[in-house]
Amino acid sequence: MVAYVVEQLDDVTLTGGPLDRKLDLMSPFVWKDENKYRIMVRGVPWPLGPTDPTGLIGGGSSDDGLTFVMDDALAIIPGPDPFDLGGCEDPTVLMLPDGRIMVYYTGVDAKRLQGSMILAEGPSLHELTKTELVLKAPPGEGNIKEATLAETSTGEWRLFYEYAANEASRIGMAGGPSPAGPWTVLPDPFGIREESWDNWHLSTGPIFQVAGQDPVMFYNGATHDARWRIGWISFDANFTRVTGRGLEPLLLPPPPTHRDSTDIAFAASTVSEGEHIALYYSLEDRMLRRALIHRYTA
Repeated sequence: MVAYVVEQLDDVTLTGGPLDRKLDLMSPFVWKDENKYRIMVRGVPWPLGPTDPTGLIGGGSSDDGLTFVMDDALAIIPGPDPFDLGGCEDPTVLMLPDGRIMVYYTGVDAKRLQGSMILAEGPSLHELTKTELVLKAPPGEGNIKEATLAETSTGEWRLFYEYAANEASRIGMAGGPSPAGPWTVLPDPFGIREESWDNWHLSTGPIFQVAGQDPVMFYNGATHDARWRIGWISFDANFTRVTGRGLEPLLLPPPPTHRDSTDIAFAASTVSEGEHIALYYSLEDRMLRRALIHRYTA
């Protein structure tokens, strides 16, 4: 039997750069690059005006994984193509063996009506080229967003994503021969639980993989009134079946800091931190946190 237990909570702070205190912060994607921690994070103007972008994506680095010095220039900005002219959201980073960087992100169209999955590639965070529109929902069928990538035991790849269906969010999955696809849509990896805290909405979270253990996703779930919490679910090595799922949320948000704040904790990325899994997430769609999680077996 496996249990995941939160053993420490820490604030994550950003210093410098264009994502200043006037922006809400969310979607912190953190990874290790040699002796540094790197981050890509979404900033959103607050309050959001009718012509403001729904997201700008900045990058930075840290020595301790908690305080990040942000770059002077943004890494991904809206436009000029119409598929992301309304905003850039939810960065997911993959370092390639040749040192190049792949970034999946959500592009919001010019009318701010639909989000689609976009891929950008380049030799560094500041030399990214938007290469293609990866996945797009049919008109009127909501968004495709929140990418998570994982490699199977056979060397194939899985792309997990959030999509909209029947006035709710769900988690979809696609398969491909490489982290760049091409992608073929597969059956959904798991669904809601009618009598639980994740009985209405589901959204993709990061997958933590280590040799000899089932890969685990720290996913996001919510009730009909969109009270988002973070839970866990594990899979076999080829992501063909579920091998475990926590009964209760792993992380709940504390009481909101403002009366109009959203009641939400939302997972974004994981990093190995000794015997712990460092889970980076956002609270209230406004501030960044890190949880150190230990995996126990009995």
